[in-house]
Amino acid sequence: MILVDANVLMYAGGGEHPNKAIAERFLLRVAEREIEAAIDAEVLQEILHRYISTNRWTLGKHVYSVARTLFPSVLPITAAVMDQARDFVAAHPNLSARDAVHAAVVRVYNLEGICTFDRDFDQIPSIIRITP
Repeated sequence: MILVDANVLMYAGGGEHPNKAIAERFLLRVAEREIEAAIDAEVLQEILHRYISTNRWTLGKHVYSVARTLFPSVLPITAAVMDQARDFVAAHPNLSARDAVHAAVVRVYNLEGICTFDRDFDQIPSIIRITP
């Protein structure tokens, strides 16, 4: 199983962008169960934050709804995840807190990797970044 980053959902649900069709095709494969994937609670928080902070909540509601439909089970952010995120931040000072949490989810839940367009994950050798 792989973790899906919020940016995949946002590109798929957003306006014209070179990553839009790629993200849509990937999510279609998830919907058709060709790819076993999950999201974590931080992905949902990112969707809420991004679309509310940019006054685009109408679009945000749609992206959130798609996320919850495709991924009815959401991996929780536990104390163990946060402790691992702390360790990732300590080892990789340029890593954002959100990325550290996602990387920690991959580690704690023993996932294969994270599907994302975000190359910042490449700085963590133990986390496999999967391009959609």
